[in-house]
Order: sequence, then structure tokens, then C-alpha cells
Amino acid sequence: HAAAGFPARMAARANIDAVSGGMRNGLLLRNGFVGGDNFAAAIELERLYFRVNSDWFDIDTGLMRLAFGYGQAWGPSDFLNPRNQLLPDARPRGVLGSSIFLYPSDTAKVTAFAVTPKNPLEIDGSGFLFGASGEIHLDWGSGQLLYSYETPTADSAYGVHRGGLSLKADIELGFAADLLYTYNHEERTGISASHGLAAGLAASAGFDYSFYDGKVYLLGEYLYCGSDSDTAAANDFKKNHYLYGIVTYLFTDYTSMSISCVAGFETVSFVPALSLEHDLFQGLTLSASGQAQLDRDLFTGNGKTGEFGPEKTGSYFTFTLKTRLRF
Repeated sequence: HAAAGFPARMAARANIDAVSGGMRNGLLLRNGFVGGDNFAAAIELERLYFRVNSDWFDIDTGLMRLAFGYGQAWGPSDFLNPRNQLLPDARPRGVLGSSIFLYPSDTAKVTAFAVTPKNPLEIDGSGFLFGASGEIHLDWGSGQLLYSYETPTADSAYGVHRGGLSLKADIELGFAADLLYTYNHEERTGISASHGLAAGLAASAGFDYSFYDGKVYLLGEYLYCGSDSDTAAANDFKKNHYLYGIVTYLFTDYTSMSISCVAGFETVSFVPALSLEHDLFQGLTLSASGQAQLDRDLFTGNGKTGEFGPEKTGSYFTFTLKTRLRF
């Protein structure tokens, strides 16, 4: 318990990575990896934060996850670590900072947050980020408004402003819309004709639905990705229009199959994937997945490569077997 008498707790997570074979040499070039004759290994601190709870506010401080918005697939408002559906199993990185959550009513939440620069060892304070968000929850849906300001850096002498809006509604189908606008005066987003007003915008909209007593689940979501948006910067998406869709079927409570696809329309690029999961027992999951990287050169043979093809990924097809243990 905290000194003031409020309930408090500390949470921590760490990752242990170890590989052998051909991947060893490449990993030894990365910071934090050590190796022996036939292996490379590292321990990474993923989360370490302290939380204080009360009836009307919570405070988090440390290395933690700060998520925003209701986007189910892309989630542009989640700008501190934008999601990439080409890597759906990747866990979002944490940030070093503090946040306070206020609960003025049973249906409202206000968040104020501050995050250290991407390089927390910077001593001049450049890249320090702070902001606030507000949420309201009704019987049929929810809404969130977000604003943040990032202090000036070498890439932005006047700082970076971000504003977000996220909405979701549950009316038979579940609908979600999520957008984030990034304004960087140095890049003159929204002013320069070479960039255009939409260059700083990332926006998604989609739906999800389940039927057959929950055995079948559908999700589809469209993304507009402006060239100066945070989503483009984090995921290297160079074009504007993307689509993600997934169908999941539950054979039993323990076994499921999913078929998904990421599509980049402007470059005629597609990444279809198939995955199978089985819970052997509580806490242990076995999975197998395959992913193909297809682009216009495969379909037309005209030498024009797409955005997700083998020239970028190094392979037409990848196959993964994985065991996940929770304890």
C-alpha cells in the first residue's frame, strides 16, 4: 500500500530471446545480444511500472503501455506505437512516462499523460511529449478525443501537434472509426502544396460481426495513410489506401482457424495468411501460420514490384510454428 493509504501495485514483464543457427550472426549485431559458439540471447525489459488506485483516479508511472482509440485493426489514434497488421502477433513497445486517469462519472474518463523522448537519455528535453484525452461511454457506443504536443527536436523546430478522434458503436454490427492528424510545422503539413492538407492524416473505419452463436467472427477495416502521418512513419506505408479483413471460425472452445488479408490497392499488393490455434490445456497454446507476399509482378510479370512483395520481404511465403505458454 502507498503511504497515503491508497492501494498500489508494481508490475513487470521481461522477454528472454534465444536463437541458434543462421540467425545468430545477425542478432549479435543488435544491441543487448550476447552469444556463444552456437547461440545468441538477450533479456529485454518490456514493462516496469507502478500503479496507485482510488475510487476516482488512478496513477501509472514507469515503462508501460499507453493506448488510445477504438480502431480494431489499424488504430491510428494509438500513435505511440501504431499497429501493423503485417505483424499481427507483435506486442506493442512500452513508453517511459506517467499518466493519471480521472473518473468524473461512471461513464466518463479523463487522461493526462507525459512521455519521455524516444531517446530517454536526451538531456535537453527535446522530444518530450505530453497531452490529454477524454472518453465517454454510452449504452450504444463510446467516443474519445485526444490531443498531444511534442516539444521541438532537430526534425521539428516548432514541435509536433497531434489531434485524434475515435468512435465506436454496437448496433447489431460493431462499427469503429479512428483518426489522428499530425501537424509538423517544419514539414509544413497542411500548408505546402507538395504535401497537401491530408498528408498528416491517418484514418480508419470498419466493422466486426459474429454469428452462428459466436463460432464465426468477421472483421473488416479500411485505412487511409497520409505520407506525413505517424502510421506511415512507423510502418513504412508509402501509399494512401489499405484494407484488412479477417474471418475466424471456432471449431471448439479450444481450436480455431483464421483467414486474413492485408491489401495495398495502389501497388496491387496482397498478404493473405492462414493460421490454426489449439489450446492443449489452460495456458498452453499451439499455433501454425502461413503468410504469402504477393504483388503485381507475380500477377502481370511486367517487372513492376508491389509494396509487400518478395523484393521487400525476401520471400514469397513464410511458415511459422509456435508454442505460447502463460504462467
